[in-house]
Amino acid sequence: MTTSTSVKSPKPYRDIVVIGASAGGVAALMALVQTLPADFPAPIFVVQHVAADSPSVLPQLLNSVSALAVRQPQDGETVAAGVIYVAPPDHHLLLEGTRVLVTRGPKENRFRPSIDALFRSAAYTYGPRVIGVVLTGYLDDGTSGLWSVQRMGGLALVQDPHDAEQPSMPTNALEFVAADYVVPLAEMGPLLVRLTQERAPAKTHLPATELDLLQIELTIAKQGGGFELGIIEKGKLTPFTCPDCHGALTQLIEGKLIRYRCHTGHAYTVSALLSEVTESVESMLYQSMRGLEETKMLLHNLGMHFVENGQDEVAHLFFRKADETGQQARVVHDSILKHESLSGDLQFERNKFV
Repeated sequence: MTTSTSVKSPKPYRDIVVIGASAGGVAALMALVQTLPADFPAPIFVVQHVAADSPSVLPQLLNSVSALAVRQPQDGETVAAGVIYVAPPDHHLLLEGTRVLVTRGPKENRFRPSIDALFRSAAYTYGPRVIGVVLTGYLDDGTSGLWSVQRMGGLALVQDPHDAEQPSMPTNALEFVAADYVVPLAEMGPLLVRLTQERAPAKTHLPATELDLLQIELTIAKQGGGFELGIIEKGKLTPFTCPDCHGALTQLIEGKLIRYRCHTGHAYTVSALLSEVTESVESMLYQSMRGLEETKMLLHNLGMHFVENGQDEVAHLFFRKADETGQQARVVHDSILKHESLSGDLQFERNKFV
């Protein structure tokens, strides 16, 4: 009688790298990729915030300094090691199995592509094999996604805020995520080379509720339809509405991080939501000032008409009303100038306590 012995497969390496950057990110990414060798053993997926209505030249810029191939992927393309995949403008870049997905799901933190969406998809698909990297940028896109990467057993790397052209994104990430490495940009490339040569740990087992929420958010990033997917029931329904579509917002909690999703799928962190609300209020104030100034011009023109027709008393009434309306317009104008940029001002004050 013969006996058979099972041979365990070796643990996979940390062979999935996801990078997020915003303001200052083009220069940072160029500096980073030129330090990576031609035999870099992992695919790299990059989200750099770019304008939705203009073609991105980032792949060409990175190709000019990189030993690795750089391109914008096609939807459904099979992942290959040693390739840098850059998210196209106005499209999310997601991972599903061995494929790259290019989708137009709802915006997150006012952006498409979203760093958070990429990071969550990598975390859900590859777990501890993922290395998440947050570079320079405004506000806090990437913080939630990096939290998910680490929560699923991956590594969290953050550019040293003192080294970043715009420190907000790294600073916010460090407030909510206990990063595994905080390094200046010059050290990031060699660190990635070393980490991709390490074996990944065992898969992290999370509560089914967390995995279910993560799967729902990935489906939203692919196709929208948050309401049908039950996103409202996954958090605490709030009295607030989405600045984009005015849908109902539900509050989601990740560790110390508070986020919001509307029933159609748009997502916001606190900073992004405050920024959107601030812009909305400013827009309404400008509309009010415009209406008052147009009213003043109309009253003045009518007053001139009555002067020309010898009706001075009636003209005086219209001129007086025009002056009163002008004073109201100046009050609104002063309110606009004093209107706080809540996301920026409060973020600055909060970061002093971090």
